[in-house]
Amino acid sequence: ADGRLSQHWRGGRRSWHTHPMGEARRKALAARRGAGDEPAEPQVVDTLGGRMHVRWDEAAAATPHGQLVFFAEFLAATGVFDRWVSDCPLAYRSGNAPDKRDVLGTLMLALLAGHRRYAHVTALRGDAVAAQALGMNKVVSEDALRRALERIDEAASAAWLRPSLMHSVREALDRPWVLDIDASIKPLYGRQEGAEIGYNPSKPMRPSHVLHTFLVSKLRLVLDVQVSSGKQHTSGHARVALGRLLDELGERRPALVRGDSGYGNEGILLTLEERKQPYLLRLRQTKNVQRLVAQQFARQDWSRPDNQGCQMVEAQLQLHGWSAKRRVVVVRQRIRGGIARERRVDGKQLRLDLAGPSVHEGDRLWEYAVLVTDVVYPLESIGQLYRDRADAENAFDELKNQWGLGFTTQEISRCQTVARACALVYNWWSWYCRAAHPDGRMEAITSRPLLLAAVGKAASHANQTTLYLTPLHGRADVLKRLIANIGAALQHVKAAAEQLRDLDRWGCLLRYISDRIAPVIGPPRPAPMLPAAG
Repeated sequence: ADGRLSQHWRGGRRSWHTHPMGEARRKALAARRGAGDEPAEPQVVDTLGGRMHVRWDEAAAATPHGQLVFFAEFLAATGVFDRWVSDCPLAYRSGNAPDKRDVLGTLMLALLAGHRRYAHVTALRGDAVAAQALGMNKVVSEDALRRALERIDEAASAAWLRPSLMHSVREALDRPWVLDIDASIKPLYGRQEGAEIGYNPSKPMRPSHVLHTFLVSKLRLVLDVQVSSGKQHTSGHARVALGRLLDELGERRPALVRGDSGYGNEGILLTLEERKQPYLLRLRQTKNVQRLVAQQFARQDWSRPDNQGCQMVEAQLQLHGWSAKRRVVVVRQRIRGGIARERRVDGKQLRLDLAGPSVHEGDRLWEYAVLVTDVVYPLESIGQLYRDRADAENAFDELKNQWGLGFTTQEISRCQTVARACALVYNWWSWYCRAAHPDGRMEAITSRPLLLAAVGKAASHANQTTLYLTPLHGRADVLKRLIANIGAALQHVKAAAEQLRDLDRWGCLLRYISDRIAPVIGPPRPAPMLPAAG
């Protein structure tokens, strides 16, 4: 009933065999497919463009990040990844534990892919090509990654990652540069250590962490990042880290430390002045600062408007809590709708009010800022020097929104570890993009699809692996030129390493790239300080 019979002759004897048909035949065929005897039937899919036949090939060595091999060559030629792995304090006693290189390689792959949570690591588990390119045995699971980072205590993590961050940048700081400091708010949505309700303008009453970041301006490289609880958003909680960083830089200290209104306070100023570190910080619009601004608007010695229409005048100011008077620069700009209204009667200055809901015709409107500084640059350059901070704000925004500055876990110490690891991978990727395109900065939202994403399929034969790449980006012609630029930079390092055995290959690469970036990455040359007014 389940098939048909046929007869065969074996050794002079006749035997009968059953040929399955219908349901029995399908069951037998499915059993053979499960055992791997025959390929599965293609799945028929009726799409908008017609019928397609789909086959699953789970054993193929393929990756959606095919161009990772070029970044792996970048890491191999400079030796920074091997150094990072060897210096890691992670250690296991069990023979079944994952390899340290597999753990750190998985973490780097997740950060490069733009992941923000440990759960996203599962999307990388089948990427054998990326694991091979980084010298890994496999991509570990999210749980293995969590447990591995939990084994590194806070002190060991800082002793491992902070020197790595400094090493990734230090050789490029041989010319004048600016250190920008800022605090970023990272909202949290679970029960994490340090998740407290503090200053959070985008999501009020939402618990958060605060990330105090120290950035090399223009180059957009991170020197350090400190994770604090949501209530520790003020600059006072970054004062110790700032002083420690300046001491570690030694002769390569910045020509200027720049910060927004959150850092113009006595604690930060004393930290900088004790080390004779020039600074340019913005002051909050307190009542005493507003009173100073109102007094300065009556003066006639304002500088000529610069290319942005800003005028400047300097004065002396000692706020409540300050130990001494300090030089301040008042910057104002004429606008149509601003926050300050200059009211005149009979051609004489009376006062400076905050603009109300209505502005009378004929009033002159100003936007102003007060900067405290001890630099000896010309007065006309102070306004532009602070406006250049807008480029650093773009870097802080990129770190927070495009990189996430690490994953969030229950312990704040693990958040600190992954935040610094994310900053380190960010620096490596920034140098990689600079080698590809020295003339301009490439953010992650554009560089990842261009320099990382490509469908790659590996084929191995005679101990040789061939990777077939299919770029999906619309600018494939530009991509090949960028890869050629990276190859030229690595060839320069390899040629120099052949002549000098003890060569610092990473430092050699940074000097090569820095020479091809715009020569001026810092503030203008110092000039005699103008006499203080008032």
